[in-house]
Order: sequence, then C-alpha cells, then structure tokens
Amino acid sequence: MELRDIEIFLTLAEELHFGRAAERLHVSQARISQAISQQERRLGGELFDRSNRRQTRLTPLGRQLRDDLQPIYTSLNDSLERARMAAEGIAGVLTLGSMGPQGWMIREIVDRFRSRRPAVRFVHRELNVVDPLTSLRAGEVDVAHLWLPVGESDIITGPVTHTSPVVVVMAATHPYAGRESLSLEDYGDLTFMGHRSPIPASMEEVFQPFQTPSGRPVARGPVISNWEDELKVISTGQAVGAAAAEATRFYPRPDLAYVPVTDAPPVRWAFAWRATDTNPLIRALAEAVDTLPRPGSRR
Repeated sequence: MELRDIEIFLTLAEELHFGRAAERLHVSQARISQAISQQERRLGGELFDRSNRRQTRLTPLGRQLRDDLQPIYTSLNDSLERARMAAEGIAGVLTLGSMGPQGWMIREIVDRFRSRRPAVRFVHRELNVVDPLTSLRAGEVDVAHLWLPVGESDIITGPVTHTSPVVVVMAATHPYAGRESLSLEDYGDLTFMGHRSPIPASMEEVFQPFQTPSGRPVARGPVISNWEDELKVISTGQAVGAAAAEATRFYPRPDLAYVPVTDAPPVRWAFAWRATDTNPLIRALAEAVDTLPRPGSRR
C-alpha cells in the first residue's frame, strides 16, 4: 500500500464522507473511491460499508486496519518532518502555552532554553485561563505553563517556576474596593465567576475556593468562558474574580480594583505536559527551571 493510499484511507476513516475526504486531500471523489476499491481488492474484504447513501461506516476490517495504520502513519510523518527540519537546520519544534503575564514571568527560563538550543523552532501561544487544559490535551501545545496542583493522571508537572500572591478583582464601585486587603473568610460575602470548562476542582479551588475556612459557601455567579469576558462582567459589579497579583500590573483599568488576599497561599506555577509525550525538548525546558540561579546563589 502506497503512502498516499494510506493517507486516503485514514482520512476517509476519520471523515466517513467521500466528499469531505476529497476536499481535505484536494483530490476528486473518484480518486478516493478508486484508491479504496484497490485497497479492498488487495485485502480481499470491504473496508467501508457504503450501503447507506447518507452515511459511510467502517467495517470491522476497516476499524482494525485504521487502528493498526494510524500510529505507524503518524510516526512516519513525524520522522519525515524531523528529517525535513534537520535539512533546514532546525532541531525540533516546541510549542509553549502560557497565560497573560505569566509568559513574562517565565521569560528568563525561556531565554535560557532558547540560548541552549538556538536551532529549535520555539512557538509561544496564549492559553485560555478559564480552560487551560484543553489545548494541552488536544496537542495544540506541547507544554502548558499552569498553576498547581493539576492532579490529573494524564498530565505530568515539572518543577515550580515561581509563585504569585492572590488578589481579588472587583469593580471600582464595589463596597469592598476601598479595602487595603481581604481574607479568605471574606469570600463568603462575595459572588465569584462561574464557568463550564473541564478544569479540575483542585485547580479552581486555588483561586476560588468552594467554601471559606469556617465552612461558609462561596457563591458562583455569571458564567464566563475567557479572561476578557471575565473582566467585562467584573467591571459591571455582577461578580468578582481572583487572579495572580501580576494581573494588577498587566491589566490596569479605571473601572477595576485589585485587592490583595492576606491569608491566601501563594499560587505555584509549573510547566506541564502530556504523560504520553516523548518530545525530549519538553524535558529540556523543565531542566532550564532547575538550572536558574536562586536568590543568594553565586552562579
């Protein structure tokens, strides 16, 4: 089976529609049909059930072939891509996702990594603070810079990069906006943002606990899906939000107030990656954290 035939089969197995597969591969539907028919003749069995004109389905033979070929095809494409990058003098690609000012907070680590591996193509993308794990799990980023604890079995975390104090963000007109500080017990008097993202409770509680130290419930209000929407809702006084203290510097607005929380534990930040990812550049980035000079160090 030729590589192009494998690509056609796997694309059709994913789309289950001859027209969409042809569109993705920039070929005619006749070319798709011809390739599949040739594969079926070679194998001696049908790969797709075409009895229903509205829907194409994989046969048991088709599912078996898809499951066997997909990892081989992916590995082969990865090998070809690495060879192409080597020919261009590129020693791999690493895509990092971080959130707002945290990208600035880890700049020294990133600079150290890039200085050691100048031939690596480094891509830095923004993560959605409300839904930080989806991009990582989907493979859109190789490494995500997250707050701890993540507590997910499919995700590995590296050493802590830094810590951040916690502030509560509220409308400048909020009754508590004029306070010098808040305590975690004050959270029982406030309404925080809600969300529908698959963020683990262990992460949500770092910024927005579900109850105060004395056991009072912490209310959730309007549901938001990203940081900018959160600031818009906060500015209207409908709810408050919690954030790393760096937000005070990076998102100053006359309609917002940032009040520090005196007894909130500092937020710990670290790089995180999929447990199944074998990209050696991920570990290299994590190692750049361990080799950073510490306060008082003479290195």
